[in-house]
Amino acid sequence: KMQEALVVLDEVVIVAAIEKDRSQNEMATISSRQFSMEEVNRYSGGRSDVARLAGNFAGVSTADDSRNDIVIRGNSPTGVLWKLEGIPIPSPNHFSTIGTTGGPVSALNTNLLKNSDLMTSAFAAEYGNAISGVFDLGFRNGNKDETEVTLQMGGVTGFEGMLEGPIKGTNNGSYLVAGRYSSVGIAQSLGADVGTNSVPYYQDISFKLDFGKSKFGNFSLFGIGGLSDIEFLREDVDDTDLFAADDEDARADSKFGVLGVKNNYLLGDNAYLRTVVAVSGTAVEFSRDRYYNMAQENEFSMPFVVGDNALLRYSASTSVNKKFSAQLTTKTGILTEVYKANLSFKSAELGIDADNDGVFDLIDIYDFEGTAVNIEPYVQTQYKVNNKWTLNGGLHLQYNSLNDDLVLEPRGAINYAVHSKHTLNFGYGLHHQNQPLPIQLSEKIGNGGTAILANKELGFTRSNHFVLSHDYKMNSNWRSKIEVYYQYIDNVPVEKISSSFSMLNVGADFGFPVDKNDLVNNGTGKNKGIELTLEKFFNQGYYVLFTGSIFDSKYTGSDGVERNTAFNNQRVFNALIGKEITIGRMAFTADTKLTSAGGRFFTPVDLEASRINQIPVLDESQAFQSQYTSYFRWDVKLGFKVNSKKRKLSHTFYIDIQNVTDNQNIFRTTYNRQTNEVNDVYQIGFFPNFMYKVEF
Repeated sequence: KMQEALVVLDEVVIVAAIEKDRSQNEMATISSRQFSMEEVNRYSGGRSDVARLAGNFAGVSTADDSRNDIVIRGNSPTGVLWKLEGIPIPSPNHFSTIGTTGGPVSALNTNLLKNSDLMTSAFAAEYGNAISGVFDLGFRNGNKDETEVTLQMGGVTGFEGMLEGPIKGTNNGSYLVAGRYSSVGIAQSLGADVGTNSVPYYQDISFKLDFGKSKFGNFSLFGIGGLSDIEFLREDVDDTDLFAADDEDARADSKFGVLGVKNNYLLGDNAYLRTVVAVSGTAVEFSRDRYYNMAQENEFSMPFVVGDNALLRYSASTSVNKKFSAQLTTKTGILTEVYKANLSFKSAELGIDADNDGVFDLIDIYDFEGTAVNIEPYVQTQYKVNNKWTLNGGLHLQYNSLNDDLVLEPRGAINYAVHSKHTLNFGYGLHHQNQPLPIQLSEKIGNGGTAILANKELGFTRSNHFVLSHDYKMNSNWRSKIEVYYQYIDNVPVEKISSSFSMLNVGADFGFPVDKNDLVNNGTGKNKGIELTLEKFFNQGYYVLFTGSIFDSKYTGSDGVERNTAFNNQRVFNALIGKEITIGRMAFTADTKLTSAGGRFFTPVDLEASRINQIPVLDESQAFQSQYTSYFRWDVKLGFKVNSKKRKLSHTFYIDIQNVTDNQNIFRTTYNRQTNEVNDVYQIGFFPNFMYKVEF
C-alpha cells in the first residue's frame, strides 16, 4: 500500500517557452519567420520602417535607399501581399503609387505593431493574389490596466504622440492611438542626405480599440489614415536629386486609409470564428510641368505628366479554425474584395509631337472608372502524425471579375524533426496574382480612333514554388537555417511583338511604363538560390544576426531570349550585432550593421536617340546586360535609456548614423537633358537619424 506524502509547495512557476524562430501562423511552417517589433527596432538603419527592417532577413533585398520596396528572391516588389489584421491593404506608404507595394516613407507605426510574420515562398493556403511574399501584420492591444503616454521625436518619423489604456465599462478592453507628423526638414538641417532638396510633408494616425469579451465574442476597431505631399521645384534641384529635374516642376499628393472591424467568436472549446470587415483606399495626384526655351524671353511651361488615381476597396474575410484533436487542425475561410477604381493618367513621355511645335503631346494612357470583384475561398489542414512528422496541405481558389479568370492553387509542406534540434522541411505552392491596375487598364487607340482596354483580359501571372530547408536549433536563443529554392513563373505579360519587355521587371519605381498597352501572357521567369541564417535572439544583453543569399533571377520576353531580371543582385549579405549594458536604472546600447549586395542589371541608355527625343531612350538591343557596381553600407546606432527612480517615467535616446562611410551607391544611370549626357545619379549618402522618446 502506497503512503500519502505531505509536500508543502511555496509556489509553482509556469514558464512559457517562446519559439522565436516559429511564425505566428502555426500553419506557415516553411519560408516564414516571426519578427518582434521590440527586437527589430534595435537594428541599425531601419528608420522605424517595417519593410526596411525586414530587409535584414535572408531572401529579402532592400538595396535601394530611396524606397522601401521589398525584393524577395529576385521577384518584383509588386508581388508582395500586405495584410493587416487579416485583410489585404494597399501599399502602406506615404508617396506611394497605385499598383506598387513600396514607397519612400512607411505609414505603418512600428510602436503599434505586434509580433508579425514574413513569408518568402510557398505560403499557406489562406494567402492569395501574390507570387513573391507576404507581410502578415497586426496591431497590439493597449495597456488594459493603466493609462500610458508616449511622446517621441525622430529625424524621419517626426513628432509623435501615443496614448493607451483601459476602456471603462468593458470586460478587459483597451484603447491604443498614435499620431505622427513629419520632421524630415530637421534631419536635413543636420546634414542628412534624404535624396532631394525638397521637403516632404506627411502625417498619419493609427489606432486600435479592443472592446473586450462579450456574449457576441471579442470586437475590435482598427484603422490607419495618412496624408503626404511634396513639391519638386526646378530652382531647388541640384544634380544629386533622385526624384526631380532642373527643367521641371513636379508635385505629388497622396492619401492612404484603412478602417476595419474584427470579431473573434468562440465556437465551443475547440473552434473559433473570425470575421473582419474593412474599407481601405488610396488616392494619388501627381503632375509634372516641363519648361521649354529656358533662360530665354519666350520661356514657357507645359504639362508633361498628369495623374489622378483613386482606388477604394471593400473587404470581408471570415474563417473558422477548428482543432479536432491534438493531431488535426483545419482552417476554412473566404475573402471577398470589391474594388472601385477611378484612374486617370496622361503623359508626354511617349515623345509624340504631332503638330511639330517642339512640345510633346499629352497622351491618354488610361482613363477608367469601374468596379471589379476578387473572391478567394480556401481550406487548410495541419496533421501532426507524431512528434517527428507534421503535414500541412491546402487549396486556394481565386476568381477575378475583371478578366473573368478562375484558378485553383494546391499548397503543401512536410516537416520532419530528425531530433529535438534538427528539422527538415519541404514545401510546394502554386500561386497566382492579378496584374497591376495601371497596366491592366492601359489604353490603346483602335482603328476607329476610340480607346480600347487591350490589356483588360490579361490573366493571372502564375508561379510554382519549391523549397527545401534545414533548421538547426542550437538552444533556445541560437539557431541556424539553410534554405534552397526554385521558382518557375509563367503567364507573364509580355508584348505581342518581339521585344525584351516583361512585367517581371516592373515595380521598383513610382510609376509604370506608359507604352505597354498590348500585352499577352506568354512570358516566363525563374528564380533559384540558397540562403543562410545564423541568429542569436536578444538575450543576456546582446543579439547577433547574419544572413546571406546567393541567387539567380532570369526572365524570357516575347523575343525568346533569357536575360537577367532588373532585381537580380545575385548576392546579398547582412551582418548585425548589438549589445546592451545595464548600469542601475540606465541601459546603454550599441548596434551596427554591414550590408553588401551585388549591383542590379539594367538596360543602358541610347545616347543619340535620347538627344534627338530629349527623353531617356533605352538601348533594347542590350536589355539588362549592364550591371551597376556593388552596393555597400555601414550603419552605426548608439543610444541609452534611463528609468526614473521615483515614478513611472523613462527616457530613451539614440542616434542612428546610416552610411557612415558616405559610400556612393548608384541609384540609376540615365540621360540628363541639361548636360546632354548620360550621368550617374547616386543613392542617399551620409544620413544621421535620431530619436528621443519619453514614456510615462
